[in-house]
Amino acid sequence: MSSTADAAAAAPVDVDRVPVDLGTRGYDILIGDGLIATAGEEIARVLPGARLAVVTDETVAAHHLAALEDALDAAGLDHVAIRVAPGERSKCFAEYERVCGAVLDARLERGDAVVALGGGVVGDLAGFVAASVRRGMPFVQIPTSLLAQVDSSVGGKTGINAPQGKNLIGAFHQPALVLADTGALDTLSQREFRAGYAEVVKYGLLGDAAFFAWLEENHAAIFAGGAERRAAIAASCRAKARVVAADEREGGVRALLNLGHTFGHALEAVVGYDGTRLVHGEGVAIGMRLAFDFSARLGLCAAEEGARVAAHLARVGLPTHIRQVPGQMPPAETFLDIMAQDKKVSRGALTFILVRGIGEAFVERGVDPTALRDFLSEELAAR
Repeated sequence: MSSTADAAAAAPVDVDRVPVDLGTRGYDILIGDGLIATAGEEIARVLPGARLAVVTDETVAAHHLAALEDALDAAGLDHVAIRVAPGERSKCFAEYERVCGAVLDARLERGDAVVALGGGVVGDLAGFVAASVRRGMPFVQIPTSLLAQVDSSVGGKTGINAPQGKNLIGAFHQPALVLADTGALDTLSQREFRAGYAEVVKYGLLGDAAFFAWLEENHAAIFAGGAERRAAIAASCRAKARVVAADEREGGVRALLNLGHTFGHALEAVVGYDGTRLVHGEGVAIGMRLAFDFSARLGLCAAEEGARVAAHLARVGLPTHIRQVPGQMPPAETFLDIMAQDKKVSRGALTFILVRGIGEAFVERGVDPTALRDFLSEELAAR
């Protein structure tokens, strides 16, 4: 990945437009304040005359659904709203079935569209519904969380969770448009914003040391909501767009975007996707620190690199150790069983994203399970 530090430092314009270059299936990510209010005209430009099913959760609906519906009405777009409960537990078979049924009950046709208004849970669920109903319908992402704006809304990964693990059932289904309204982030709790910031940090750690250094200097302004926040979002989207364009279906370089996620997804699974104990971005933060320390244990990078990462994550209030997750934890073997179901596993071999330093992540296929078990056992014993 090329450096995004200069892009991040540049003064933003009214709307940042980040293209995702996938040929005839390419689309734009629009980033700016107030985009929900203009969503109708933007959607009508891309999908003229489409009828829409807006999938949202109850919390997001209270903040943003009325404004979106007004924008759709102004653009002459017919629409129906489908609400789900907030939280990771809505990414399940039962809700997937219910939302699919609601789209069909609304008599939407193949050329109509599903709109995801919400965070990563809503985007993943609504996207999988769009990929499935009538064997594929157009899809628009309107991400309202920082995590969704910089990560899950871009790239076409959709899906639901299974008892065996996170995101194990789904499809690649690219959106037709992504509208990232930065003003929507003002309604987030500090915990939700911090969780999304973990994904911003990820882009620096996996391939752009200069961007990580910029975040170390500017994190306070990003949290305060200044121009730096929008610049960080745009830089993250550009980074992800480049990776998705190079490897849409995660056959190679795109796997790097999972830095910290194998550990993090396992943590989410062992707490039963209980958002009061752990939310996704917190799991990623712990997972990234674990990835650096496990890499150091294997002699791949200096321990000081992991200490620097942990210090930055802790400075913004993110957890970095398993002991910070409330409640009891199972033994290391349980984590390994869950990791054995990870989507990156190939012919039974554990695949991890490891590092040689900040900005130097790589895919390691065939991680030694004994070394991993010993490492996790020590981490769990530290509780």
